[in-house]
Amino acid sequence: MNQQTRPLVIRNGRVIDPSQGLDSVADVVLVEGAVGGIEARGTTQLFDGWAEFDASGMIVAPGFIDLHTHLRTPGQEWKEDPKTASDAAVRGGFTTICVMPNTYPAQDNASVVGELMLRCVSESAVRVRPIGAITKGRKGGELAPMHELADASAVGFSDDGDPVMSPHLMRQALTYSTDLDLPIINHAEDRGLVAEWDMNEGVVASHLGLRGIPNSAESMMIARDIELARITNGRLHIPHVSTAESVELIRIAKFESIKVTAEVTPHHLALTERWVYGENGNVPPFLTENAYYTQAKMAPPLRTEDDRMALVEGLADGTIDAVGTDHAPHAETDKVCTFTEAANGIIGLETALPLTLGIAGIDIKLVIERLTAGPSAILHDAGIGTLRSGAKADVVVIDPYAEWRVDRATLGSKSSNTPMIDSKVTGRVVATFVGGVKVWDANEGEGNNV
Repeated sequence: MNQQTRPLVIRNGRVIDPSQGLDSVADVVLVEGAVGGIEARGTTQLFDGWAEFDASGMIVAPGFIDLHTHLRTPGQEWKEDPKTASDAAVRGGFTTICVMPNTYPAQDNASVVGELMLRCVSESAVRVRPIGAITKGRKGGELAPMHELADASAVGFSDDGDPVMSPHLMRQALTYSTDLDLPIINHAEDRGLVAEWDMNEGVVASHLGLRGIPNSAESMMIARDIELARITNGRLHIPHVSTAESVELIRIAKFESIKVTAEVTPHHLALTERWVYGENGNVPPFLTENAYYTQAKMAPPLRTEDDRMALVEGLADGTIDAVGTDHAPHAETDKVCTFTEAANGIIGLETALPLTLGIAGIDIKLVIERLTAGPSAILHDAGIGTLRSGAKADVVVIDPYAEWRVDRATLGSKSSNTPMIDSKVTGRVVATFVGGVKVWDANEGEGNNV
């Protein structure tokens, strides 16, 4: 029997599967790349050639799904590539990643998407799902061939990083989404209000003399897109929600049965604009050399504590459907510069769990639901994000109480642009399985087939 596909029993773990409303100590059986079943603890018989993994004291859950990963391939492989993104993903418990189209060239045609998927098959240990561009070249002038991209396996459409400013084009895209049944994912930023900015508009920006962007730049775009989704009956997905006003708009839209879903990043759930001071979220009595901390620069920017709490509430009450990392690798030179010159974005695959669970303090069952069943529903893929019998054997084993240090030297990603470097965090992925194969074991430091 092939070692990579031999049956496996993950024993004695607390199995949490929100897709089934399951939370009990049990054994999970994986056979031929699929979930064979969940059985009472200690009752599963081991046959010749079977393997086992002891998850005593741990949580066993479906593999995580990230709706928002920047692969940087093709075109910027010095920042990330399919292998290193995969290495980062498995360390964070992600078994499926949806990759954004802001590549060079953009993922705006079947040829680019096809070549990328071929490369991922040979280099990535996780499942990769491409997101096609909304417009050609992501330039906002003409729709990309959306049917062609859908046929090439695109699971949604986005010009991520660049909003579709034209309401006419956005309406067209949402109209196409009704036929394709795939979400339109628009970067929510009205650049007609503020063209250039550095961070959130507010007290911290004023103290540091940086250009601010108001909450309304996001909420105005979301309000427009919700209205276009209403009149087209199209599928709108709102990425990286960051403001209290945005949460309320989405909440109302869902009440009115508009087809809108939303995601929030771990860093917007856990951190605020105060991290730009460079003192781990503390406000210093006077500015130090740590201020203007470029690792805390991102788009949308980190907001206020009130915004952060509104995001947590929106996640808890179902207004926000998923946690998406917005994993955005950058070279060191992209951050070792002035704040204004620094690139937006931080890596997030490896720290998603400790940020949401440890720092934001969100209940583990809710975290798992928004990393599994939530994104699975958005993708309309019942084969992932669940431990139902017959589903793909993608599983994560978690120690929710483990403390560990975010060490630059042990990151799977090619990049290390995160404010969490050298921080001690709580909540760790112990092991990750994709298709029944162990691709990450924290105790061994690397993936080893069982």
